[in-house]
Amino acid sequence: MKVIVDYDLCSSNAVCMGIAPEVFEVRDDGFLYVLNENPGPELASKVNEAVASCPNGAISIEE
Repeated sequence: MKVIVDYDLCSSNAVCMGIAPEVFEVRDDGFLYVLNENPGPELASKVNEAVASCPNGAISIEE
């Protein structure tokens, strides 16, 4: 699994970070960072929830 973020759509609202802090982080500079672009299967459910919960549809997964 590979996490892809469309930074043109991302508003750095930290919804994804609240769901999967192991993968996503919004830093003090106000930008989203992907901490783990290729999370393991143990994080799949959290990443899928983050994708579904992103209000801007900025996150996707490539299998």
